[in-house]
This record gives sequence, C-alpha cells and structure tokens, in this order.
Amino acid sequence: MSETLESKNDIAVWKAIVAKYQEASLPRAIWQMVNTLGPYALLWYLMYVCVSISWWLVIPMAVLAGGFVVRIFIIFHDCGHGSYFHSRKVNDAVGFITGVLTFTPYYHWRWEHNIHHASSGHLDKRGTGDIWTLTVQEYLESSRWKRFAYRLARNPFILFLIAPLYLFFIRQRFPSGKANKRERQSVYWMNLAILGMVVGLACIFGVKRYLLIQLIVTAVAGGVGVWLFYVQHQFEGVYWERGEQWDYTEAALKGSSFYRLPRILQWFSGNIGYHHIHHLSARIPNYNLEACHKADPLFQTVKPITLFASLKSFTFRLWDEERRKLVGYAHLRKMRRENHR
Repeated sequence: MSETLESKNDIAVWKAIVAKYQEASLPRAIWQMVNTLGPYALLWYLMYVCVSISWWLVIPMAVLAGGFVVRIFIIFHDCGHGSYFHSRKVNDAVGFITGVLTFTPYYHWRWEHNIHHASSGHLDKRGTGDIWTLTVQEYLESSRWKRFAYRLARNPFILFLIAPLYLFFIRQRFPSGKANKRERQSVYWMNLAILGMVVGLACIFGVKRYLLIQLIVTAVAGGVGVWLFYVQHQFEGVYWERGEQWDYTEAALKGSSFYRLPRILQWFSGNIGYHHIHHLSARIPNYNLEACHKADPLFQTVKPITLFASLKSFTFRLWDEERRKLVGYAHLRKMRRENHR
C-alpha cells in the first residue's frame, strides 16, 4: 500500500471525506427502484406470456431477471444499513419488500451483516456472515472429516451454485440460535410473505413452470452474489489480523477489494465493486460509492482488481499466517515436500 494511504490512515481524515457522501438522495433512490423493480416485473410478465410458447425464450429472460435480483439485493442491502433513504421506516419497509423478492429475512440478515462489518478481516472473529476460511495451521490440525467438509465447501461448484441455492431457499428460512426475538420473528414473517408470493406465482404460471423459472433466477442471482462477496474479501494482498493488531480502517481499505467491473456489470451489481468505500462507511448508499471513491487520492491508492485478474481468487483456499497471504492447496503439498527433506 502506498505512502499516501499510510500518511492518511486516520479516522478523522476519512470521516471528513466520506461525510457528504453519506447523505441519502430521494430522487436517486426512487429512480434506481424504478429502473430495477420495473424491468424485473416486466421480465416476469414476459416470461408468463412466453412460457406457453417456448422455453428458449423464457430461459434467457430468467437469466436476465437473475441479474436484476442482484441489483434488488443491493437496494435491500442499503436499506439494511439505513443508507438508502433518510427515513428509517421507509428503509425498513422497502427492505422487507426487497427481502421477499430475494428470499432474505430483513432484520435477521441485517443483524448478521452488521457483525460481518464489525469483524471483517479479524481472524479471531470469523464465522458470522462470511465465507468459511481456515488458516493453514487450523486446516492441518483439523480432523479428516473437517478437512473433507472444508474442501467440499470451497469447491467452486458447491460454493457458487449449490451453496447459494441452499442459502436462499433453505438456510434463510431458519433463524440463528443467537438471534434475539425481533430477528427470529423477522424470519417467520418473511417466510409467510415468501409463501404468499410463491403460491400466487405458482397459481399464475403453474407449479412446475414457476419453480423452474425461480430456480434459474435464484441460481444466477445467488451465484453472482456469492462470487461478488467472495472476491471482495478473498483476493491477492487481502488484509487479515488478530487481536489488537486488527484495525478498522486498514481492514476496510486493505481487506475489502476495489473490484473494477465493466460498466454494465457495475450497474447490475449496484456499484458494490467499490467495496473498500462501503466498508469504510456503510452509511454511503450504493449510488454515491463511485463519487466517494473519486473524491480523494486516499481511496485511489487502493489497487483495483479487474474481472480477469479476479479469476485468480478461485485458487485461494487458506490463509497462511506466516506469509500473511492467501494460498491454495498446492501450498500444502509444497510444505509436505519440504518437511520430508
């Protein structure tokens, strides 16, 4: 990281910079909802019209609808942070509605996600709202069964296809044992709302047709969403620390990636590629993230990750505390060879 970042690594400095970008904009929020929820509703109508004609027409529309669900989730996400609108009540209302569309309980998710923000990059506080990540030493000391489960969980097919479907269709239907009453009840109310939506759409489309369309939409949205979350915290040069060595500002600017995507993908992902800015201040709505990033050289010292370069993240499996870097399983084989010399 450059000297510019190190010299400005002070809470007062970045708080002053981001303050004006934390202001919610009602016109921008409403326009984003219109250009997101509107096309999404239109796609469902078109799929209804085309489903009796040909599935070759429906499938591409379902894939595109999955892209819009990613954008809907960003709106849901910002409402959870209280950043999308000025009004807390409006944030909560829109958060609930978008939660139904994304199969995610609003208050319960918000609680877990806030834990993620408070502990991102902290090795001693892993386990809530993040991707399961072991250190090299932890992996070596694990049982054979745990190592197998870990390898399975980190397999790309499981991580980006099976896991998202499990997460949104099954896991989110049950509250965490650590959740308080409001978070638990939010899961139950969301389940009822989702059941109503599912029954309604199944009556319109037919059960089999609806379930297949919803499966495609959720698989696309979930896979893309998990990939975005993965690459935002699993990249070359990422920051992880323990105990008092952990620092919030460092964790935001070094532990969260600046994922520079092509413009169309940036639009569908709601600017979440500016994840270093988001972790610096979750009060900045997605429609202000890019402007904030460009506002000061402090943020531009963060090295961007391109779409092509991000593919290397597929190879990262474990955190090596000695080398302070993410490594793949090949690193374990190299260690074994060295130990047998």
